[in-house]
Amino acid sequence: MHVVRTLSELRTCRAALRAPLGFVPTMGALHEGHLSLVRRAHAECAAVAASLFVNPAQFGPGEDFARYPRDEARDARLFAEAGVTLLFAPGVEEIYPPGHATGVRVAGLTERLEGTHRPGHFDGVATVVTILLAAVRPERAYFGEKDAQQLAVIRRLARDLALGVAVVGCPTVRDPDGLALSSRNVYLSPEEREQALSLSRGLRAAEAAWHADVRDAGSLRERVRREIGVQPLADIDCVSLADASTLQELEGRVERPALLSLAVRFGATRLIDNVVLEP
Repeated sequence: MHVVRTLSELRTCRAALRAPLGFVPTMGALHEGHLSLVRRAHAECAAVAASLFVNPAQFGPGEDFARYPRDEARDARLFAEAGVTLLFAPGVEEIYPPGHATGVRVAGLTERLEGTHRPGHFDGVATVVTILLAAVRPERAYFGEKDAQQLAVIRRLARDLALGVAVVGCPTVRDPDGLALSSRNVYLSPEEREQALSLSRGLRAAEAAWHADVRDAGSLRERVRREIGVQPLADIDCVSLADASTLQELEGRVERPALLSLAVRFGATRLIDNVVLEP
């Protein structure tokens, strides 16, 4: 595996890779969810590139940028074992050089759901992903469906900016007990982690109600809140049921595909999860 740190090195190494090239951008702290993206890319592409960059532009004031887990040696080893051919691990000034003044904003999708709680977050995501896609020039890029709003934003920017890349969403990977894998799970105390299982239980309860023909948006959201709300350490930021395409919040009877999502804090750790409800 070649590890490169500058855009010029990246362009040189990229030119030698066979097409189609699959790309897996990450912020490190790798877990099985990330590695599942690499395996999917391997199955569909001739070569696989990955990036390792903790993006400061997507962290707001008071968020966990400084303490975000970083272990480049471990992550590089896991990428190499998974068969990544090229790893781009730049410093902050390589991505945002002095004088950097251009950002990418996807209007409409970014002001809703997570965007109301984390203003500017998706602008930071959209900007760094655009920079990485323009630099790596993959044919296919792989992202997890756990970050459903992020996936929608990236699909829209790739389409609107005609980047020529297929954005591939991959299923959420969970621990056997149902907790969605996240780099932030390491912050949870044993008690917090046990109570965090209520997130997937709440989503499953609402999904079961959906399959039993419960279609009222408020009732479905309430089933999620009821499961999580009894946990003494849980602080619910939001429970949303939104149109799966526009991310507009739904009310009344739901007749089209809907994204049921949540964000919940356990101490200083903020977890997200979701499920798509199909008619």
